[in-house]
Amino acid sequence: MKIVKENVQIRPLSDSALVIQVGEGINEATHKKVKSILNLLENQPFSGFVEAVPAYNSVTVYYNPVDVYFSNLEKGIKTPYEDVKIRILSLMNQPHIAETTTDRVVKVPVVYGGEMGPDLEFVASYNGLTTSEVIKIHSSTEYLVYMLGFAPGFPFMGGMDRQIATPRKETPRLTIAPGSVGIAGSQTGIYPLETPGGWQIIGRTPSRLFLPEQSPPTLLQPGDRIQFVPISLDDYTRAWEMGTWE
Repeated sequence: MKIVKENVQIRPLSDSALVIQVGEGINEATHKKVKSILNLLENQPFSGFVEAVPAYNSVTVYYNPVDVYFSNLEKGIKTPYEDVKIRILSLMNQPHIAETTTDRVVKVPVVYGGEMGPDLEFVASYNGLTTSEVIKIHSSTEYLVYMLGFAPGFPFMGGMDRQIATPRKETPRLTIAPGSVGIAGSQTGIYPLETPGGWQIIGRTPSRLFLPEQSPPTLLQPGDRIQFVPISLDDYTRAWEMGTWE
């Protein structure tokens, strides 16, 4: 099969990067196009290729313009950008094997409410629900990781039930603990590091999302499916002290 190139646009971002726009909005069909292009580039990298970074509906391709230029000097192509664009279009036009792998499902344990989830009651009150109903709704959905960003390992996920959608806090917190699970509008996410933030915090996981000593250095990857699993505070404490969750 070939990647459908309808609505695919390529534009320069800088002298060492370009953006492949594959659609609009946030949906799984566009996400599959993003993954296909990402896989093609990683499996068949061109000379000078540095990295491909996926987003909701685009892939940013970083390259070394010097390597690109000198590797294709004899072709008479004017700029590294033009050369990389031609290579990408040619790659997308080649027949390739469809992905047959299934998305990885990652279970993320969460202790909800209390000190670990100080905004759980607000989320419940805002939506006319009980805290138990919020927990049940939040942990009954399988979320798709579309991209990582904001902080190393922070997953941008789709699929949260709008019954528990809640606006960001008017005044962001200066510090949010690592592992905090929050809601902002119709999104849910997990803070991998201690950072400021304005999301409504409903729980916390003992799972480490940012793993700088490993490769890749993040627990989650685009395309993963996330299932939140409610646990007790005692379970959280034991897992945190052990540095792992089994």
